Amino acid sequence: MVFDKAAIEERQRRAAGAFGDDAPLVLVSAGEPIGKPGGLDQTYPFLVHPDYYWLTGSRRSGGILAFEPGGGWTHFVRKVDASERLWEGDVVAPEGEDLTSFAEWLEARRGRPLAALGSSGMLPLPADEALSKRMRERLDGVRRRKDAAEIALIRRAVAATAAGFAKAREVLRPGVTERQLQVELEAEMFRAGAHGVGFETIVGAGDHSAVLHFAPGERVVNPGDLVLIDAGGELEDYTADVTRTVPAGERFTPEQQALYDLVLAAELAAIDKCRVGVEWHEVHRTAALVIAQGLKDLGVLVGDADGLADSGAVALFFPHGVGHMVGLRVRDVGGAAPGRPEGRMCCGARPRVDFPLEEGFLMTVEPGAYFIPAMLEDPERREKYKDVVRWDALDKWLPVGGVRIEDDVLVTASGPEVLTSAIPK
Repeated sequence: MVFDKAAIEERQRRAAGAFGDDAPLVLVSAGEPIGKPGGLDQTYPFLVHPDYYWLTGSRRSGGILAFEPGGGWTHFVRKVDASERLWEGDVVAPEGEDLTSFAEWLEARRGRPLAALGSSGMLPLPADEALSKRMRERLDGVRRRKDAAEIALIRRAVAATAAGFAKAREVLRPGVTERQLQVELEAEMFRAGAHGVGFETIVGAGDHSAVLHFAPGERVVNPGDLVLIDAGGELEDYTADVTRTVPAGERFTPEQQALYDLVLAAELAAIDKCRVGVEWHEVHRTAALVIAQGLKDLGVLVGDADGLADSGAVALFFPHGVGHMVGLRVRDVGGAAPGRPEGRMCCGARPRVDFPLEEGFLMTVEPGAYFIPAMLEDPERREKYKDVVRWDALDKWLPVGGVRIEDDVLVTASGPEVLTSAIPK
């Protein structure tokens, strides 16, 4: 087991408290492997549903954790059979009731309100969608706060990620390819203890740095290029998420330096806002205002920073949210506070998070500024923002590409703690 019994029991206690006295039956399912099309008996690598994993500590497929008001938690697990031992070796199933008894257990409670979380498709009875949504929101509220065991795993993932970035810096030079940088970075993370990568590594050189999720290829890094690397090592499904933008040569060009300094100032201002009670949209707006003012100072935008943010003009150059929750997978929980509509906009972008920060939240802070032809050459955008963008000034900036800087920030009672501060930027 990844987590000790005391940690799991405390999580289940917190979840039961969040479900409340009016709770229905709550079933949390692990999920099942998904077959590959045309793959016969092959399946995609199994990823357990994070709700189930967080509540049980098990990443084994097929399990169901059941909560019954007044009766507590019952864990139904798939027992290990001879075939599984033949193909996979010494497999250990978590403690619990045999999964074959679950149908009888559920039938005895037929007619009672039922909520389904996790991978609910494997349940034999339909669940109440409204109740399920309500219980999911309550569990999300509990899961957002990272406990000590989770933070310890994330710190190990950060250490492995730091080793990978150090290796990438070591091998980065004109003539190396994006793909070679990816291979060296990931191999070093594995040597430093990572079990895998938390997401597909991003490496973009030159104008590829302006593609938000660029998949590294055979492009050769040129002497004057910016190189953007976004990567994270993963242990036991817990991951870091870090971005650094560096010059291919010994130093930035003047334009690259100006854009880098601007994004770094935005990141530091946004990190300082990561305090208990601060709305995440305020964190995003803080970064957007710095970027708007900076682009005005560079002669790219015209107007005051507040107007450039509120009109969405700044989103031509900062088109994504300032960050997201991270930890148990690279997109951890997130969403909006109960009662708020999903997808509210802020400064022309759609942040992935819409609630006030609390102690124990782990957030990425990753502002960026990019010169993206697909955005800047769009006729509708050119017409909409014709009075606030100096379109004739963009020619010298388009070759720069983009800059993003990202750290993982733990919200504490005494202020933000940057877990990834050891990775140079």
